[in-house]
Amino acid sequence: MEILPTRFYLLRTEMKITNVITIFLLGIFFFGCEPKEDPERTIETGTVTDIDGNVYKTVKIGDQWWMAENLNVKKYRDGTFLQNIENENDWSTATIGAYCVYENRHDLTGIPGQLYNWFAINNAKGLAPDGWHIPTDDEWQKLEQAIGMSSTDAMRNGWRGTNEGEKLKLASPNGWTKFENVWSTNESGFTALAGGCRLPDATYGQPALFSTGFWWTLTESNPDEAFYRYLDYKNRNVFRNHDSKKYGFSVRCVKD
Repeated sequence: MEILPTRFYLLRTEMKITNVITIFLLGIFFFGCEPKEDPERTIETGTVTDIDGNVYKTVKIGDQWWMAENLNVKKYRDGTFLQNIENENDWSTATIGAYCVYENRHDLTGIPGQLYNWFAINNAKGLAPDGWHIPTDDEWQKLEQAIGMSSTDAMRNGWRGTNEGEKLKLASPNGWTKFENVWSTNESGFTALAGGCRLPDATYGQPALFSTGFWWTLTESNPDEAFYRYLDYKNRNVFRNHDSKKYGFSVRCVKD
């Protein structure tokens, strides 16, 4: 007579355990399979002002603060004016700091900053705003790695990485040619603009303005050349190489 209650008790216990397991598995099915949303990344921004009174937007990428606009200053930090060289012969023979406007088009609106030769950014008087400096090649590599480029790719020349270029470029027809603007998201907040370039012979790269962007680094590769970065409207990655210091490129600054 004692066996039946014991069996009944065991049966009820097994049913309870089965129900608990079923509820647990259903919970995993309904809740464990839901895609987890990544927390939205907050982009820290600010401003910095140069000696001419130009106010630039700034952005924190990784642990670096970068200008989010191309430099537009026409004086060194001590107030000395840079030379504005429009003449082709003077530009091609210059060994001092100089700047120019793309194709000398002072009437053209929307030009993203001035183009500087390397001698301008290497001047001891300082071209960057107070508390800021011209980035080295290593600092550019650090920026690239902060947005996803591998350290191996960052050290290579030529087109490197995967989609880091589109993360740097402003996603707007105001910054790049509108018919190929698909390769720009500005996910980093860097807001790269296509300022074109001036060649060592003083001509201007074609097509360049609003289609390509070049930026100096402070790092020399040899006495005549320095490293730079290049983006264009049809590429998703970032180009690195070194070339003549007589090129006219855009400039970004990084905080000390």
